[in-house]
Amino acid sequence: MRFFALIIGTEILNDRREDKHLPFLKKELANYGYSLEGVFFIADKSELIINTINLVASMKDAVLLSFGGIGSTPDDLTRECAAIALRDGNLYEHEKAKEIIEGKLGEKAYPHAINMAHLPKKSDIIDNPFNGMPAFSLDNRFFFMPGFPEMSHPMSKKIIASLIKEPKKTFRYSLTALCKESEFIEIMKQVPSDVECSSLPKIYSDGPRAVLSVSSENEQSAKDTFDKFIMHLDKKNIIYSLRDEEA
Repeated sequence: MRFFALIIGTEILNDRREDKHLPFLKKELANYGYSLEGVFFIADKSELIINTINLVASMKDAVLLSFGGIGSTPDDLTRECAAIALRDGNLYEHEKAKEIIEGKLGEKAYPHAINMAHLPKKSDIIDNPFNGMPAFSLDNRFFFMPGFPEMSHPMSKKIIASLIKEPKKTFRYSLTALCKESEFIEIMKQVPSDVECSSLPKIYSDGPRAVLSVSSENEQSAKDTFDKFIMHLDKKNIIYSLRDEEA
């Protein structure tokens, strides 16, 4: 699976509220050996929401965790946008969601809060342990939750645990070398497809540094690839130090 996050909220982009979803998701996914492939911070605008959902939907095995915009105010656009991107564009009254909202709010569910029961076709309910107001998912791939961390983070924990049946183990090797990152280019071109390789340049007053990282779910493949960089540095008498880094 490939995990993506959609964080919706003009208030985050203009610094009226600090995002707490990204650090939470990074940590939670790391517990299972996964990481985010992409994070989208966007304003409360229909075009942006629809296009972002469509982008993630176009990628095989992609899972979207979306935060924000599922309330009952006019600027809560996510339910409608999800319907446009993934269904027929219409919202339908979800019987279970309606029952939950009426059960929690009674007459106060009308005329506005009940709108949260209007969901895309074939939506599944995500239970909200904080205040009971339901979130929803589509196709067990697209999960739409409130923007409030107190509500959405317990939901996300449960979702991630249900999706990942067995934690993934990644083997990573890293080093810092006293050279420019261009020194690694020719070897990086030969890295096999099952190995992730990246270099990070750093500049100091006494010269450049290059931080190299090699990782793979295949331990032998990761080690063999890393050894090629080591041999290259040794051959050219370039000083380096190995880095202890958790996968």
